[in-house]
Amino acid sequence: MSLFDLLFPPRCVLCRKVLEHYEVDVCNHCREDAPVCPPSKAKLPFLEGWCALWYYQDDVRKSVLRYKFRNRRSYAVNYANLLARKLQEEFPEGFDILTWVPISPIRKLKRGFDQVEKLAAALAVAMDMQPVRTLKKIRHNRPQSGISGPAHRRANVLGAYKVIQPENFWGKRVLLLDDVITTGATVGECARMLLTAGAREVYVGAVAAARHDSKIK
Repeated sequence: MSLFDLLFPPRCVLCRKVLEHYEVDVCNHCREDAPVCPPSKAKLPFLEGWCALWYYQDDVRKSVLRYKFRNRRSYAVNYANLLARKLQEEFPEGFDILTWVPISPIRKLKRGFDQVEKLAAALAVAMDMQPVRTLKKIRHNRPQSGISGPAHRRANVLGAYKVIQPENFWGKRVLLLDDVITTGATVGECARMLLTAGAREVYVGAVAAARHDSKIK
């Protein structure tokens, strides 16, 4: 064990418990008891398929909030390791392009980093792919987390994204990443833009998804 590991032992990305030497990314308790998001048959707008690691609640919600707002950037690698396995299980045919839902320049400046771009970089390593920027946020809209109702969320993101270099994904199967899927309005708008610009199919992978009977605050 290195001196760094002695001083800063790896912890479970969900409950923050110090991991045993045989545990990776999450502790055994969370691996068994975390609210796993099963393969969903629910269709989201403009998507061929989607998957998420967990439901967005309890320790999962706390983990994602630490990642986004408390500078736990190392979580990107933990999430990516777990998400890579799930994506390969649910979509064994694979993808041609790996991209992400970008945040606005203003939000990136305030936060210090784009959390989904960082997740994409980590997932690219785990899946032996190259992350490709395909979208740019051109409108600093209100955060989706502060808006209720699918219609209002769709309206909030309409026209918020611009396609970049469509020749990079023309006719290809695109894997689009986001951190949390709530109603699917954001990923649906991004997928719509990608399809309009020539993508063949768009799939989404995320760290967490809201239960259909729950409301993210």
